[in-house]
Amino acid sequence: MLIDQIIARAKSNKQRIVLPESLEERTITAADRALADDLADIILIGNKEEIMALAQKLGLSHIDKATIIDPATSEKTEEYAQLLCELRKKKGMTIEEARKLTQNPLYFGCLIIKNGDADGQISGALSTTGDTLRPALQIIKCKPGISCVSGAMLMITKAPEYGEEGVLVIGDVAVTPMPDASQLAQIAVCTAETAKSVGGFDDPRVAMLSFSTKGSAKHEVVDKVVEATRLAKELDPSLKIDGELQADAALVPSVGQKKAPGSDIAGKANVLVVPCLEVGNIAYKLVQRLGGADAIGPILQGIARPVNDLSRGCSVDDIYKMIAITACQSQAK
Repeated sequence: MLIDQIIARAKSNKQRIVLPESLEERTITAADRALADDLADIILIGNKEEIMALAQKLGLSHIDKATIIDPATSEKTEEYAQLLCELRKKKGMTIEEARKLTQNPLYFGCLIIKNGDADGQISGALSTTGDTLRPALQIIKCKPGISCVSGAMLMITKAPEYGEEGVLVIGDVAVTPMPDASQLAQIAVCTAETAKSVGGFDDPRVAMLSFSTKGSAKHEVVDKVVEATRLAKELDPSLKIDGELQADAALVPSVGQKKAPGSDIAGKANVLVVPCLEVGNIAYKLVQRLGGADAIGPILQGIARPVNDLSRGCSVDDIYKMIAITACQSQAK
């Protein structure tokens, strides 16, 4: 039902989503399905004749509804090259280097977004995470007040008594290996925003997880979580957050009342922020495999406009869902 809700929200306010890997068969098939369903306005980057030939080969009938832009012939390519040169001039970029980079679809897509001509981008079916993130961070950059990118996972569990009727959002599970207290605070704020924009949560309640609850253990990694909780409140005073909390204290009302009496979050959390990437990655995969939960993501967060990364083993359905997710993120900006 959550996926259906995400798709419905995406359709209710269509966004312009760039798919730079236009000659990748799963990507163009997902684009065709999105166009058929009126999910988003799709922008494909590449040679129109090659794209249409591939669509014909695959039996796709809706690609002609997409906007197809070829960096080699677009009248805006020089404008985008000048924009890139200006953005990177402090790093020593020349206009010649900028013109060369605009021929890279991943860079071209981010320049379209930066110029206000699109709302979000998805790649990764062919490209590495580094290749996806590099142009996003160089061109679109992070949101104000945010200096690190992170990844959240939507977990749809079979335990409706926990989280938001069984749905939880966990971060960071994808990007920053060992966040410091400041980065962890940013991850908390961004993950709560993802819970709103993608998960549809009206009331994100953030638990900062650790192996300690309210001073039950003493260690520098616990101190980091406590400090991150304080900084997150400064970063977003409206944020409902508490920590440090153990996972059971965060999720189970009876345990929360016992271990953290008086906490507004303990036993009621629907957003979980883990102390490091190692914990997050292990935790969500255990819940997914042993608990039979559906894991949706990772959803990149912290970038000023949504740019999402796919697994190179992704399916057409994965890409279709990520188009809807990226659209929902963009609606919230």
